[in-house]
Amino acid sequence: MSQVCELTGKRPAYGNKVSHSNIKSRTRWMPNLRRKRYEIPELKQTFSLLLSTRAIRTIDKLGGITPAIMKAKNDLLSDRLQKARAKIYSSRVKKTKLGQAKKTK
Repeated sequence: MSQVCELTGKRPAYGNKVSHSNIKSRTRWMPNLRRKRYEIPELKQTFSLLLSTRAIRTIDKLGGITPAIMKAKNDLLSDRLQKARAKIYSSRVKKTKLGQAKKTK
C-alpha cells in the first residue's frame, strides 16, 4: 500500500537524522494517513479514501468532500478523484444548462 494522500498528494519525506556527534543516518518521515469513507451526493457514490489528517480537517472546513475535490489541484488528486471531479463538473454543467433553458422559456 503506497503512503500517499489521495487529496493532497502528501508523500513520505526523506532526510538525515543527525546525532549530537554529527553522525548522519538516513530516515523517512511518514505522513499521518487515515482510511476514511465519504459519500459524494452528486454521484450517489461512496468512496473509501486514504487521506492525511490535514486533508480531513480541510474537508471539514470546506463543508464536505465535493468542495474539497473541486478546490484541489488536479495534478495532486489520485486517478479515482480526478475521474470523480470530471463527473461532478459535467453534472454541474448539465444542471446549469437545464436551468438556463427553463429561464428562457
